[in-house]
Amino acid sequence: MCEMDKIESLLTLLDGEAYVADPAIATSLHLSLALGKPLLIEGHAGVGKTEIAKVLAKVLQTDLIRLQCYEGLDASTALYEWNYARQLLHIRLHEREGKTADESEIFSEQFLLKRPLLQAIAHGGKAPVLLVDEIDRSDEEFEAFLLEVLSDFQVTVPEIGTIKAVEKPKVILTSNRSRELSDALRRRCLYLWIDYPPFAKELAIVRRKVPGASEQLAQEIVGLVQRVRHAKLNKVPGVSETLDWAQALVTLHAAHLSNEIVSETLGCFVKDESDLRKVRGELEAGRLPLGHA
Repeated sequence: MCEMDKIESLLTLLDGEAYVADPAIATSLHLSLALGKPLLIEGHAGVGKTEIAKVLAKVLQTDLIRLQCYEGLDASTALYEWNYARQLLHIRLHEREGKTADESEIFSEQFLLKRPLLQAIAHGGKAPVLLVDEIDRSDEEFEAFLLEVLSDFQVTVPEIGTIKAVEKPKVILTSNRSRELSDALRRRCLYLWIDYPPFAKELAIVRRKVPGASEQLAQEIVGLVQRVRHAKLNKVPGVSETLDWAQALVTLHAAHLSNEIVSETLGCFVKDESDLRKVRGELEAGRLPLGHA
């Protein structure tokens, strides 16, 4: 099978998992797998970056291990910690029996709490998909540490020794660009940018994810959300908000949009108070028509 056929096959597999991809996404995933390099995916919030890793794990029929990044995340939280409660209980049980707990036993693998990075490295069997989600929310020190881990996929636990991955995890990193990532991390990864989808693609996503929506309703939902994205809001709605709104309208048995139902359900896709006032004003002034594009 030639490389283009493999990409086409991957597109079909992604579609089979209800992920509406395009050749750029399939090509980036294929190259990441073929070259054994992490894939850094950047884009606006809610455009489906995290979903790519979830679907890839399903396509590869392997486990997904997720490291959710946040400010203050450190190496120990991402790698491992000792189960101090179990260690203390073990020591007390030995004391009751008049014995002394051996240090090598206390600091053995049975008392080791593996966090996402170590879980991925020590994973038995088929290589998992490691999702490092929102890497931009962590600080630069953690980013440097992560870069070291991604370089050799091994970790040294002083009390146990070095643990090395038998099969390297398939690594997906996502970023909302809340801060600029280092050049070193970017060089280590392949890169994919995901923008807000055009009308046809977003409509296809709604059709796949919210099959209960009528064709008219789906087109009107996508058309209005696409127009709202050009209204210079503080928090621009992503595809996830489009899907939330579509599902809400299906729950309300809406067949089409009306000024009343849009006003009552704005909070499904507009998530900022000043944005709500602005969108309502645009609707009342007729600058956001409800018909589909």
